[in-house]
Amino acid sequence: MPRSEPIPVITVDGPGGAGKGTIAQALAHRLGWHFLDSGALYRLVALAAEWHGIDLDNESALVPLAGHLDVRFVAPDDGEDEARIYLEGEEVTGAIRTESAGAGASRVAALPAVREALLERQRDFRQAPGLVADGRDMGTTVFPDAPLKLFLTASAEERARRRYNQLSDKGLDVTLAGLAEEIRERDRRDSERSASPLRPAGDAEVVDTTDMGIPAVLARVDDLCQQYLGLAPGAVAGGSE
Repeated sequence: MPRSEPIPVITVDGPGGAGKGTIAQALAHRLGWHFLDSGALYRLVALAAEWHGIDLDNESALVPLAGHLDVRFVAPDDGEDEARIYLEGEEVTGAIRTESAGAGASRVAALPAVREALLERQRDFRQAPGLVADGRDMGTTVFPDAPLKLFLTASAEERARRRYNQLSDKGLDVTLAGLAEEIRERDRRDSERSASPLRPAGDAEVVDTTDMGIPAVLARVDDLCQQYLGLAPGAVAGGSE
């Protein structure tokens, strides 16, 4: 790639349960590009603060920690379920999914200076040969110049069904109606918040996955990669079944 050409980015935004994590990870793996799970970053900052004995209300100490966060995301191979996450060289994929990590992330996310530091840290992930960035404001705020912006969505009922199946498999007692109501409420909050509301970028390609399986979504994304990035047919969907 000529030096004058910017490093390509594919942003994959959308609400929870629309399939963006699965699709973003598959894209990164099949293209051999770097991967960013932006939703994990606040949990990682909270965990790093715990490791270094930094109070989660100490904004001045958290800012440099966030700005220089030593984190690496490894997109899963075809036989793996999820990306592996490394913090300061140690795998923390499971450690950041705990309730305490989630509570810490909420406290960290409330600090404006930390949010700003993480914005710049996210942009550091833009490295050759390319980046697939999974999140909620990747195309609108973090990488507004990305050549391909995807916004995956699905009905609240379908996203509730997917979540219900995940939680039921873990033996948790949940109801479809309750999950659907939670999802609608979260959608409302996310779309109405003042900072980086959940919405597709003006030039995003919106893909409704309600009635689509993973292979069908990847086939659609493969067409878009040809259109926007000039990639060869099958670069993304060639490995799907």
